[in-house]
Amino acid sequence: MNSPTAITAYVALGANLGDPQATLNAALAALCEMPATTLGPISSLYRTAPVGLRNQPDFVNAVARLQTMLSPLQTLAALFDIEALFGRSRSVPNAPRTLDLDLLLHGETTLNGEHLALPHPRMHLRAFVLVPLLEIAPECAIPGLGPARQFLDGCRDQSVVRIPAVAP
Repeated sequence: MNSPTAITAYVALGANLGDPQATLNAALAALCEMPATTLGPISSLYRTAPVGLRNQPDFVNAVARLQTMLSPLQTLAALFDIEALFGRSRSVPNAPRTLDLDLLLHGETTLNGEHLALPHPRMHLRAFVLVPLLEIAPECAIPGLGPARQFLDGCRDQSVVRIPAVAP
């Protein structure tokens, strides 16, 4: 009998309320506590302009790779639990937030369910997702769409500025 194999998943992290950098660092620690999941490489942090609702503070964004035995819906539920720990409320789309965790990819899974669409339906349109994703997974392909790198030119007008790392 074969034992199950961990799936590679990618999660986008974002915040623009409070101290977003500290929040993302704490959220990464919380990702380490997810059951049946190991945190892999993490991108740099990036400062980005808000999309949609523009009259709000800039965001800090990153992408993390996970190795998980959880199903896509179990992964999503764990991410929602972490968001709740940080006081995330879902008022209006694109509203300011204490923490946003988006499941971008879960292996080669494609689905369009009531609570989850994979791959994330707008990931290829967002520089704040593509730039950090490609930093840690330069050869990443989006199931059904192709190499993630091919979508960067379409996001050229979106500002994504790497935040320099602070020495410990």
